[in-house]
Amino acid sequence: MTVYAADGTELGSVRGFDDDGFFVTTREGLAGMSVEHERAGHEFGEAELMWRCSDCGEMGDLDELPDACPNCGAEREQLYYWTED
Repeated sequence: MTVYAADGTELGSVRGFDDDGFFVTTREGLAGMSVEHERAGHEFGEAELMWRCSDCGEMGDLDELPDACPNCGAEREQLYYWTED
């Protein structure tokens, strides 16, 4: 689903939802990250980029982003980027 500004400018595509709202991919190859993503692990040194399910919390390597969560079956739209120390 595409997201537009009030003036009709295309902002990006919805890539997931959670209790706080939705996450948007802002352009090809660049994803808007959540506040939790920005805060996760940076002060602890190198972090590994992973995916995480917003329904059950399952995590996995970003190289292997599944079509659905292997733990609970949530659709890919419920998976978001995550960093793990």
